[in-house]
Amino acid sequence: MAWVEFVLAFLVFFASHSILIRPPVKPWLVARIGSRGFTAFYVILSLAVLAWLINAAGQAPYVELWPWAPWQSHVTLALMLPACLLLAMSIARPNPFSFGGALNDRFDPEHPGIIRWTRHPLLAVLALWAMAHLLPNGDLAHALVFGSFAAFALFGIRLVDQRKRLELGDEWQRLLTRVQASRVIPKPVYYRALVFRLSVGIGLFYALIWLHPLILGVSLV
Repeated sequence: MAWVEFVLAFLVFFASHSILIRPPVKPWLVARIGSRGFTAFYVILSLAVLAWLINAAGQAPYVELWPWAPWQSHVTLALMLPACLLLAMSIARPNPFSFGGALNDRFDPEHPGIIRWTRHPLLAVLALWAMAHLLPNGDLAHALVFGSFAAFALFGIRLVDQRKRLELGDEWQRLLTRVQASRVIPKPVYYRALVFRLSVGIGLFYALIWLHPLILGVSLV
């Protein structure tokens, strides 16, 4: 039965992510609960199903693919720090190139922030998180979970690019050209926001280290 629950959680997770963002489902939901309501619903549902999936992976029969070693935890920490910083730099930021952008009509291609370096920072965060947790979890169930998430994130970058190209038409390339020509170093007026976001990312990193053993029973240090 443990494998049955694992497979079911797996299917529900990917079905919920693929169905909710497709027309006519997403426009139907947005028309009734608004774009912010849809984003909140999507995030809450995603986190709930993700928690179910990880719990189901922990309950599945243990089939070792590779052994655990202490150095693997250091790799996890090394990848999670940039993942937290990237998340802090991208959350609640206008981003017409990817999903989940907030207030995209206010996007300034002359000052794109993290979007200058990656059009899909949230997918990059997911890929880093998945790869960080794949190495120290060498059993079959967890390898399937984290390996699939990494592949999903990397494949999703191409998929979202194709969808946004169709949605924005010629405007997609015009925006991209302006973003690529923007300043590498932000103007001093943006330094305070930059420091704030970096501080949030570092704080999140240490909060996850502290909460990880309390929530999941596994220490990262």
